[in-house]
Order: sequence, then C-alpha cells, then structure tokens
Amino acid sequence: MTHTPDTTHTRGKRVSTPTTAQHPLDPFTANEIATVRDVLTAAGLMTEHVRMAMLLPVDPSKAALAKWRPGKAFERKAAVTLLDRSDGTHSEVIVSITKQSVVKQTVLPHTPERGQAAVLMEEFFEVGDLVKANPEWRASMERRGYGEYIDTAFCSPLAPGYFEDEPEDEGRRYLRSLTYLIPNEGDSPWAHPVEGLIVKVDMTERKVFKVYDDPNAPATPMAHGNYDLEAQGPERTSLKPIDITMPEGPSFSVDGNNVQWENWKLHVGFNSREGLVLSNISWTDGDEDRPVLTRASVPEMVVPYGDVDETRYWVSYFDAGEYLLGRNANPLSLGCDCLGVIHYFDGFVNDDHGNPVKLDQVICMHEEDYGIQWKHTDLDGNPDVRRSRRLVISYFATVGNYDYGFFWYFYLDGSIQVEAKATGVVFAGSGIPGAANAHNTEMAPGLLAPVHQHIFSARLDVAIDGEDNTLHEIEAVPIPRGPLNPRGNAFTWSNTQLKRELNAQRLANGLASRVWEVRSAHRKNHTGKPTAYWLVPEGKSVLLAQPDSSVYARANFATKHLWGTQYAENEIFPAGIFPSQSSGWQGLPTWTKKNRSLDGEDLVLWHQFGPTHFPRTEDWPVMPVDYSGFWFKPHGFLDKNPTMNLPQDARSACAMSEAGCCSNGGCGCCSDGCKCGSENCGCGK
Repeated sequence: MTHTPDTTHTRGKRVSTPTTAQHPLDPFTANEIATVRDVLTAAGLMTEHVRMAMLLPVDPSKAALAKWRPGKAFERKAAVTLLDRSDGTHSEVIVSITKQSVVKQTVLPHTPERGQAAVLMEEFFEVGDLVKANPEWRASMERRGYGEYIDTAFCSPLAPGYFEDEPEDEGRRYLRSLTYLIPNEGDSPWAHPVEGLIVKVDMTERKVFKVYDDPNAPATPMAHGNYDLEAQGPERTSLKPIDITMPEGPSFSVDGNNVQWENWKLHVGFNSREGLVLSNISWTDGDEDRPVLTRASVPEMVVPYGDVDETRYWVSYFDAGEYLLGRNANPLSLGCDCLGVIHYFDGFVNDDHGNPVKLDQVICMHEEDYGIQWKHTDLDGNPDVRRSRRLVISYFATVGNYDYGFFWYFYLDGSIQVEAKATGVVFAGSGIPGAANAHNTEMAPGLLAPVHQHIFSARLDVAIDGEDNTLHEIEAVPIPRGPLNPRGNAFTWSNTQLKRELNAQRLANGLASRVWEVRSAHRKNHTGKPTAYWLVPEGKSVLLAQPDSSVYARANFATKHLWGTQYAENEIFPAGIFPSQSSGWQGLPTWTKKNRSLDGEDLVLWHQFGPTHFPRTEDWPVMPVDYSGFWFKPHGFLDKNPTMNLPQDARSACAMSEAGCCSNGGCGCCSDGCKCGSENCGCGK
C-alpha cells in the first residue's frame, strides 16, 4: 500500500464499511454472509428448525497467502456451525463463498468432551418466557412476596457449566436462569438478585426441567443500583472540555483494511467470536518490511467465580466460546468511546437465521500522545526531549452485566502493548446485611459480590523476521558471594531454551523478572545476536480453582501464563471450539500432548493475563475500568533506538508558551534559540 495519510481528516471521524473483500483476510461483508445463508438454504441445510450458531472466516493457508499479490483473485470460505433446534444436532459446514457451494459437511455427535455450540440470541429471549410460564417458579416468587414483580422480572439466561454429579443435565442443551427484580420501570435489575432461585431450562425441548428454591434464602435488596445522571446527579460542571484536533490530519493511512502508521504496517480484521483480529504485523526498517506477528487476537476468556453458594458455585463464563465476543461488540460513539481524530471500521456478523447484521463503528483507531519518548539534559544544561505517541486499535463487547474493552497499542519504538479493560456492573447476589462472608464483598446493604477472576487468553502467531523462531525463558539471577562475585553486588541473567511444547507451559515470576524471548533462528543484529522480541507479563494469578474441579478441566488453558505451541492451522481457540457444557481438557492441553518441537519452528504463543477481582464498594453501581495486559517489546530486533529521528517541534507536542514558542527550552526542543517551528514565534526558527 501507498502511505498517504488523509490530510483533510483534522477532527471528528472517518468510517470504513466492508463492501467488497479486497484482501484474503478481510472481514465478512454483508453480501458474503447472505451468500453463505443462500448456499446453505439451497443445499437443504438451513431449514425451519436450523440456526446458524457461529460463522467464522476460513483463512487461506500461510503458503497461499504468501503467494498472493494485490489485484489477484482469491477464494473466500466460511466455517459454519449449524444447530438443529428440533433435536439438538450440530453440524460443521465449510462453504465456498466464491464458488457458492458446500465444500464439506460434518455431523457432530454430542458428547460431554465436545460440548455445545454457543448460545443463540433467540435462546436468550426464550428463557424468560419459559421460566415465567413455569408454575413452580411462579409459586417460589409468590412465596417470597414478589408476586407483583413476576411479569416485570428479568430471568437471566446463563451458560450452565458442566458437572458430573448433576445427572439430570446429561445429554441436554440447557441454560440456567437466575432471577432479578425490576421494582420500577427503567431500574437496573442487577441490584435486585433473587437469591437461591435457580431454574434449569432445556433449550431443545423448550421447557423447565428443574427448579432449585432455597427456602432460607435472604431477602432481595431493594435499594436501587441505577447509574444514570437522574439517579446519581447532579452532573458536575467543574470539568472543562478537552478538544483533540490534528491540524494536518492523522499520521496513519488506511487502504481498505490495511493500515500503515510510521514504521508499522498491519491488517485489521473482525469476526463474530474473536472480535478484533490483527494480521501481517510488520516493522519497516529502511527499505525492508520485517515481520513481527502473523496474526494476533484474544480468542478466549474465562470468568470463574469463587463462591460456594448454590446460586453461584457453577459460574464460570467463557465469554468468547459461549457467548461470542464479536457478536456482542458495541457500536462505538465519537467523544465517548473514542476521543480525538478517529477512523472507524464497521463490521458484520450473522443473526441466528444467517442474515447479516451490521455493527456500526465497531473498531476504533486513533493516535494519542503518550508522554516522554526520551529525554536527556547535557553537561551544559541543555535538555533534549522527544514525545511519544501511539496508535490505538480497539473494540468493546458487552456480555450481560460486564463490559470488556480490548486495546492494541503500537508504539514508535517498536513495542506492542495489549490491554483489556473490564468495567460494567459486578455480578451480585443477596445476603444478610453486615454478616461476615469469606467469598463475597458487601457492595451495598444486603448486596454481595463474589470474588472472581477475569482471565484473558491472547494468541500471538509470532514471526520474528520470519517463521523460523525459537523460544527462551530469561530470568534475573543473583550470584552468591564468592570468586564470581567478590563484593556481593553482581547479578546476571539466565537463558533457558524451551525446545518442546511440554517444556513451554510456564508461570510468570516477577521476583525473577521472568520474560519470554522469541528469537529468529536465522537472522542476527549488528552485534551478532539473534533478532528477538520479549513477551513481558504482568504475572497476576492464574486459575485459582482446584485441580480436581470442573472449571480446572474446562479452563485448563488458564492454569499457565504461557503456552508455546508449534503452529497448526486449526488451533485457534485455547479451550476448544465448543467450551459450552464441555467436560474439559480441550484445546491447549490436548494439542500439547504431541509435544511438538519449538526449535526453529513456526511458533504460537498463548499468554494468559487478567485481574483477580476482590470487589469493593467503589465498584458499585458501575465498576471503574480495571486494567490488565502485557507488552511485546523488541529486544535486539533493532540496531538502535528507532526514535532518534523524531522531530523537535510541535509535531511532537512539545510544550509551548502563550507566545506560541517553547519557553526557556523547557520541553527540550528549543534550548539554543527558538527551534519549535511555530509561525507565531518572534525569536526566529
């Protein structure tokens, strides 16, 4: 692509809408989704009772992608999961969109190991009606004194987990439902949980098959949890506006879904499960585009709860595999979700019947200032400073009560940062006000929020100067006092190569400053060392559930901070393709049994990160953003600091005086006379 930033885009937004696939990795267009539906209908596979539970792109092989050139034809394929709601049968179908034909169909037997397809949107809507029509549930509500709320209550449809000791669940596709009161129209239901009332709903037979009703459950708290300004105001007036403009337009250029910003080139994709997918990430070094990542995404996450109560012991949501993160992505709005000069990408997903659904402005891209890039004041007192900035590519998904933002940051020094932002409304139950509870925080009188984790899994298909890479663990090592450390001050580092998959299942260790290094197996820098990148973890808790628990088996990927695998085409989802109601051990623990070589191979890193949430009163009624993430930083990849040629003037956002010029060299850009480049400067340039 030609790097031609839009100089007319000085404020506000620009929007890209996929209409025709120009690149093999482009996201689906509306016409392509409709074509898939039409092909399946013509083949007799999309019938009255059949629903499209998941639609994902089938990327071309790496070999095919390497041969492709812009302007050449390419085939587009889709992988479709079909669910027959009349009997619960699952099918996987590969459709050639280009040839408008079915390539392959596989009927999948239902077994606990395989699990169930993601929850349909129509199943979400059905659960409430089915629960409310159940006499036993209605009687429970009446007994509790909530008869007046029966019609307005919210019956939440929730993924049920998997438990061998609940034989009534065997072979069923079902959801559990919890009940929340809505005392007044517009009230937030999450503040009014009905404790100890759990309903199991068979979604194939469309009927309730079990109601659990705790006769000793505490009363539902009735204090509102509304978070709008009408309830929480008056609106403060002390904050003054922030207006971000870029007088010459942004520094990035967009060609379809290909993006170029400074030294970075990448492709922006989107699908209904993973949400944002970035591909072909490279760094331009002189005349060479050097590959860094072939593909990067967050394909799974799990939210396991640590409560023992009957109402919540089973809660462990897989928000990508059970609910589809991309399908639940938000349309983003200027000035709220995204601030500044914004380029948006629209996206398309399918509804249950295979029709295309447009998600407006689902991906947000912009530049933002990021403080000091580097600074030094010389012996004469002359400072020199350059400001940093970053390219931000992000999306937000809402799954029930929680909202998740996924942000990818690209920096001028070759670093990549991944950040997950968790916000929304904490999942709560009812309890006795003031009573001690080992697993819950009392958010408001009688409203208890259980301890839980948010564990995200990032998949990094690495390609450091190509696809022949090695994986190493680097640690700080103290040296005992002796001949190698005569004064006791010395320390060094260790380098352990992780040569096979079973060796590459690792935990972080902040005390040892542990990082994982991906090296090129063939290329060296100007000091003769392999070019490399470091994965720098935060190192927070991995899965805290016990090894003999159900969630440990189902979310086994979350028991390690790092898994390293040899690339395989169909290994995308770390908990398996169908984690819903799965008995577990799918995905990473199964793949790595092969113990494939990682020495000079095409490698994939799977990094788990995220917070362990001990709720606090300040998280109510809406939780401030909780940040977590990691860095992927060059370490010997470049021969020197790549930001040495950053400009000194206001393009780097150097601080300026009211007169329009740098003041006393304060920002370092004009210490010897005025060199800020401002046309308003009165002291020369």
